[in-house]
Amino acid sequence: MDSAAELDRVLAGDWRTPEFAARDRYRHPKETLSFFGITPDMTVVEITPGGGWYTEILAPYLRGAGTYVAAVVDPASQEEERSRDYYARARDGLRERLGGEPTEVYGGATLVEYDPAAPRFGEDGSADAVLTFRNVHNWMGNGTAEGMFRGFFEVLKPGGVLGVVEHRADRELPADDGSGYVAEQTVIALAEGAGFRLVDRSDVNANRDDTKDHPNGVWTLPPSNNHDEADADKYAAIGESDRMTLRFVKPE
Repeated sequence: MDSAAELDRVLAGDWRTPEFAARDRYRHPKETLSFFGITPDMTVVEITPGGGWYTEILAPYLRGAGTYVAAVVDPASQEEERSRDYYARARDGLRERLGGEPTEVYGGATLVEYDPAAPRFGEDGSADAVLTFRNVHNWMGNGTAEGMFRGFFEVLKPGGVLGVVEHRADRELPADDGSGYVAEQTVIALAEGAGFRLVDRSDVNANRDDTKDHPNGVWTLPPSNNHDEADADKYAAIGESDRMTLRFVKPE
């Protein structure tokens, strides 16, 4: 199978949410997945898919020869009722999406629930790749980052790939910074601490127009647009955040 041609077919799929597809110019899915070396025959675990932006791409891309696994937080692992409700809605929405589409789109996709305090994403050594998009700042904020990276290491096969995209700070910031930005060296240290080796980094998701000094952090920028209406043109001109794109490998 021609991986590039298949990815082009998926990116043009009529099942994709139009608002999601409009963000391709910021998120560069073809270039990002190609950089991570994702091919249609892989077992790929996506960590916390959120609204399913990459689910709409990865699940049909991997359908048939590979397997897409969506890893979501188990609501029962949360002590606060509000958190349980939030993660239950996220899980149920993703489950409905995976079960509601025709099998020729999402057939074979699976969902796994994990406890952030003791994350387990599948059988040890069962995945070819683990991917996470714009999540590391959340784990740093709630103190689960080190455990999450250990969980990634455990579920991957030797030689497996960890792909990380994250809002990029220009310097190291405290874990409770709250801006959403994280320094590359911080992410690299977390991954290497879990046993990974950095293979390569890419600027495919870089945005040099991002000044990173916004009043509401990364959420000031699109797509959140948490800003005064008077500043809409200013932040639209900047676009989405400057992001690191890092590829790690689990040593063989």
